[in-house]
Amino acid sequence: MTHSLKTIFCGVLSLLLLSINSAAASERSEKIITAGQIRVCIWPDYFAISYRNPRTHQLEGIDIDMAHELARSMGVKLQFVESSFSKLVSNLENNACDIAMHGIGVRDSRKPFMEFSRPYLASGIYAVGTKDNDAVTRWDDIDREGVVAVVQKGTYMEPVVKQTFMHADVAVVDSFKAREQEVLSGRADVFMTDYPYGKRMTALTQWAVLFAPQTPLAKTFYAYAVPKGEMDWLNEVDDFLLTMKKTNKLYQSAEKNGLSEIVVND
Repeated sequence: MTHSLKTIFCGVLSLLLLSINSAAASERSEKIITAGQIRVCIWPDYFAISYRNPRTHQLEGIDIDMAHELARSMGVKLQFVESSFSKLVSNLENNACDIAMHGIGVRDSRKPFMEFSRPYLASGIYAVGTKDNDAVTRWDDIDREGVVAVVQKGTYMEPVVKQTFMHADVAVVDSFKAREQEVLSGRADVFMTDYPYGKRMTALTQWAVLFAPQTPLAKTFYAYAVPKGEMDWLNEVDDFLLTMKKTNKLYQSAEKNGLSEIVVND
């Protein structure tokens, strides 16, 4: 093959590959690349997941790391959109963000409104108590007469805890901060939470201790969420997550953020 023919062949091959890649790309990713940025919904109060450090005012956590990796892999800038679990559905439906990355529990009640990626974390229900409470020093001490366990209203934990504890009193509060107040005031012995929030309490306070059941209770997988029906975009997100697992970047970030115990790396 002459030099000129080889040059023409390489050019045609490049155009063919570009055409194939373009056809395979989702409409969402094409819009992201055209705009030059990806918009990622986060909940900045989720410790070790997508947390704004009150001292440094910087965002940190496994999903902050993964969002940077996703933007880098697409060759675009990263824009964080502050959201919450209460705004999750509306932000995806209203196109406020391209993807939600803040440890979203895969639940049947959410499936009609969004598509879930492959899971990357999994947490059951944990309990947070106080170090000076001699009546409750381990998980098995909770389900006893006279013990009060607090759970947040409207969470998947509420019905599970009510069904699981046969002897302890289960108190229901309206907000996640009210759970801590009940325990600190002495009106309750423990409050129920997931692993990341439990780690937050033990890391940022002097009084909290984390209790884990011997067998995971109501294990929930955490994933990323994309707008409903965008299956091509979901496949691209899944491919990204698979790469993060294969290259060990997901586990490294989980370990850095104290989440190696609950990472899903297969």
